[in-house]
Amino acid sequence: MREILAGTIARFRKDLGLTQEMLAERLGITFQAVSKWETNQTVPDTVLLPKLAQALGVSVDKLLGYSAFGGDVSFYESDYKKDEYFWGVQPSVMCLKILETMPPTRPMKILDIGCGEGKDAVFLARCGYDVSAFDISEAGLEKTKRLADKARVNVRTFRANLCDYRLDENYDILFSSGTLHYIKPELRDEIMANYKLHATGMVAFHVFVKKPFIGLPPDDNIKNYHPWKSGELFTFFHDWVIDSCTEHIFDCNSSGVPHRHAANRLFARKEV
Repeated sequence: MREILAGTIARFRKDLGLTQEMLAERLGITFQAVSKWETNQTVPDTVLLPKLAQALGVSVDKLLGYSAFGGDVSFYESDYKKDEYFWGVQPSVMCLKILETMPPTRPMKILDIGCGEGKDAVFLARCGYDVSAFDISEAGLEKTKRLADKARVNVRTFRANLCDYRLDENYDILFSSGTLHYIKPELRDEIMANYKLHATGMVAFHVFVKKPFIGLPPDDNIKNYHPWKSGELFTFFHDWVIDSCTEHIFDCNSSGVPHRHAANRLFARKEV
């Protein structure tokens, strides 16, 4: 949590164009105190958090990395509230690649980043992995829990904003399918560095990429839709062992309107 708070204080301060001295003046403290917060040497007193959040123009929850996009809910919230599973319950083919590459022959922790309704998280838990999962959608997390209960497995779920949340513990495997396009381009260096630091074994990532012959998807929240450049994801893991890196185009009918996506898929291992 200290690492997350250090990062959010610095990020929101810079977003407002404030120096450490300016923020310190608003709070009636020394700039050295702000510096120590942002370098994770100390943390603000609990009683100061509301005032700090107000000075940065965010909620305390957002400051701690556990809030929705600007107070909004997921674009899919209403779909997730329906009884049927919007994305189905069949796991992604990426889950099979994880099983092939890093089978759970020993206890292994997986984090599903942007788990949606939980189909992949629950499948991986059924396979014997120790699974945690987060999403911005309350309804999606509730359906994840129901699916896990039905399968009689445990998936630890929590609500978090992909752009605000930073890992502060290690995982053997980081998994994300079709959610990383919600990361703003200016945050990718920082977030990928955080993921690399806390992924001790492998990352399995699937991202949408821009193509001039493929339009915007009809069912996405365009304000928060930031497709990657072709090959961009791979560059972040150039110093890892790349098991597989592919680009593919596929048909989709998730909104009831036929359309296509272009995507990059990466499986990379940290050489120990």
